[in-house]
Amino acid sequence: MKRITILIADDEPEIVDLVALHMEKEGYRTIKAFDGRQAVQAIQSTAIDLAILDIMMPGLDGHEATRLVRENHSIPIIFLSAKTSDMDKIAGLVIGADDYVTKPFNPMELVARVNAQLRRARLNSRQDEGRKSAIEAGGLVIDPDSRTLLLYGKEVELTPKEFDILYLLMSHPKRVFSAEHLFQQVWGEAYFESGNTVMVHIRTLRKKLGDDKNKFIKTVWGVGYTFNG
Repeated sequence: MKRITILIADDEPEIVDLVALHMEKEGYRTIKAFDGRQAVQAIQSTAIDLAILDIMMPGLDGHEATRLVRENHSIPIIFLSAKTSDMDKIAGLVIGADDYVTKPFNPMELVARVNAQLRRARLNSRQDEGRKSAIEAGGLVIDPDSRTLLLYGKEVELTPKEFDILYLLMSHPKRVFSAEHLFQQVWGEAYFESGNTVMVHIRTLRKKLGDDKNKFIKTVWGVGYTFNG
């Protein structure tokens, strides 16, 4: 059976060693990196199943590293950061991270979040295998196999969460999804106070689609969002 490999990238060796210790106790193989460039190189050259990235790293920070990784990889990424504001967390998720853990952190909580992301990745993989072919509507073509989106024939780069939101909406045209339902379906977690996260992702999706008049994604005030292509 293939052993799961976790990349841990932080410019503080003590944190890298602490996280690696707990991940290895869980049975995972770990690879260590101490800046963003090392992290990107490791993901490009090794079969990594999940990455834990510090944001404030020298040379190439976690945000830039994630942007580079997301060009070719959809592995789960968890940000580990001393930045604790809601806007910092939302920015990290919009860039392409799947979760965000603030420092100081409980190593066992981080292990639990890693396990949750890996379970979700396995579930998404099984769902991908059963998905239908590409959906075409209103000038958009979304393909779940290649995870690509075309807008009038031109490819639009989306983060994994943006792709999943749009695919869900396009799979059920005219159906209205509440922010709570979208969050539960795409993030696979309880909703709590995550409305801003969904709202920001919808806003960036519209921007990438040139959807300033809400042609594709319509807001049904007080209810949620629907695909209107």
